Amino acid sequence: MSGKLKLTLAVGDYEITRALKDGTVKPDGIELNVLTEMDSTTRHWRFLRNQDFDVAEVSCSSYIASKDKGFPFESIPVFLHRRFRHGFIFINTTKGIKTPKDLIGKRIGLKQYQSSAILWLRGLLEHEYGVPFKSIEWFSELQESIDFTPPEGLKLSRVRDDQSVEKMLAEGELDALIHPDLIQPLIDKDPRVGRLFPNYKEEEIAFYKRTKIFPIMHTMGIKREIVEKYPWVPINLFHAFNKAKDLGMKRMENPRVAPLAWYREAWEEQEEILGSDPWENGLTEKNTKQLEMLVRFSHEQGLIGRQIPLDELFLDVSQGHKRGHVFRV
Repeated sequence: MSGKLKLTLAVGDYEITRALKDGTVKPDGIELNVLTEMDSTTRHWRFLRNQDFDVAEVSCSSYIASKDKGFPFESIPVFLHRRFRHGFIFINTTKGIKTPKDLIGKRIGLKQYQSSAILWLRGLLEHEYGVPFKSIEWFSELQESIDFTPPEGLKLSRVRDDQSVEKMLAEGELDALIHPDLIQPLIDKDPRVGRLFPNYKEEEIAFYKRTKIFPIMHTMGIKREIVEKYPWVPINLFHAFNKAKDLGMKRMENPRVAPLAWYREAWEEQEEILGSDPWENGLTEKNTKQLEMLVRFSHEQGLIGRQIPLDELFLDVSQGHKRGHVFRV
């Protein structure tokens, strides 16, 4: 019988977590039961609302909101999901929307107001493109992961359960839609639906070169009771996630892994633009900059009552200066 601490971990089924799921990487002193067969919004809800898992990949924006509400969770600075988001602002092509400022005064749908992807985009629309979030009438489809009181002046309502914001966009009931996923009308090549930024990749590259931000979407939540009872667990998990990421990235260097004709060229382009480790964990200089921005956006947009310092949001996973890099018996 194993004497290891048994923990349930809920994460996405990613290449950078494969080694944890198949047991190639085992956190020291921990036996993981890894769950991957959930979509993100379900996983976030079940962790934050039901406390179903010991450790879980969770939306950054919802985690930040949960800390503001005093929920019993902490976070390890492990960021499994990042994505540039300029390509996820969709428009109805009959509405005459050509530039970001054309969104002012419009009716815009959302999957949910609190989504990290949508929080990022509202913040970038306001600060990069001059589109105040209060200048828009917002329509959300899902119940929020963490309840909040909308700030004064925010026009936000929830559509009926029998309505779909994707269908409402295509049929012209909404002028635009911000969504964390590719929407079905776009996949179906519905001519009534397009992107605000048809050249979204160029916009994203220019944004990165200007800001050095590769937007963080998710962090790694952990129940506070586990941290209090087993204070060694966060550090051991942090190092296990890093080992799994390193193995995953090494595997993905091989162009035979993916059935894409120009896969290796895309890999090399990523390295040239984003560097050798764009998926870095920890409170590094780049990560700190964007996490502080995400906290600021959360506060500005009414999701939290104060700007929470990062040392309250993330556990310290250091092992002491210059320790832990070289193993000696």
